[in-house]
Parts: sequence; C-alpha cells; structure tokens
Amino acid sequence: MLHYPPKILLAFGETFGDNSEEFHTWLLENGYPELAALSSGIKGSDEAIDWLLKNKFPQYAVFDDAIDNKPDAYAWLRKYEFDFLVVFAEAINEKPEAIAFLNKHNLKIFIVLAAKINSFRNNQTFDYHKLHF
Repeated sequence: MLHYPPKILLAFGETFGDNSEEFHTWLLENGYPELAALSSGIKGSDEAIDWLLKNKFPQYAVFDDAIDNKPDAYAWLRKYEFDFLVVFAEAINEKPEAIAFLNKHNLKIFIVLAAKINSFRNNQTFDYHKLHF
C-alpha cells in the first residue's frame, strides 16, 4: 500500500465515510479497482474478496482477514513479506506499537486510514434481515 499516492489513499479512506459510494466509484473509474474491492471486502463483501483473489491481489484479501485478527492471515502476510500490511492491520486494531511505528516512519496517513476503518467497523450493526442466501 505504500506505493499509492496520498490522494489515492485519501480517496480509499473516504470509502468508509459519508460519501462512500462516490469515492468507491471514483476509485473504480480511475484505475484503482483493487482499493475499491478492498473497501468492499472490509465492509463484508465476499464477492469483492473473490475478485481480489482472482485478480492478483491476494494480499488484500488476506489483509481483510488480518483486520479480523485471524492468526493464519498474519502468518500468511509475514510468510510472503507483506510486513507493512501486518503493521497496518495492527494499527486498525489499535495496537500501540503499530501506531508508534507509523508515527516513527512519518506514515501518518495510515494512522488516519486505520482510525477511519476502525471507526467504520466499530459502528456496524448486524442485521440478520440483510443476510444473502
């Protein structure tokens, strides 16, 4: 994720805000479908996770599981040297050492993104009426 320009990362962060659809569409139409899919995956879309796996972005599909604190996901990310995604997932889960790492390396944009994703996840309510069968 470190290779994306700040503008793109900010657009990704906004997919977790009030104008989420607008920014999601913008990412899709401007060459960043993987970030649009990652956003949808974090929001619970299995279809988006499948897209990531089929389109050579397995690290983002696994990152979604790491955000959910799945040990196998962390192990996979480390094995394939996606160490930054490990730190980012830990920052989303409010691990102080991960946030300190981001601060130390002047990666404050990822602290902002982590807070947006964490806030989004913490404010979700489960509605069994919306389950798809």
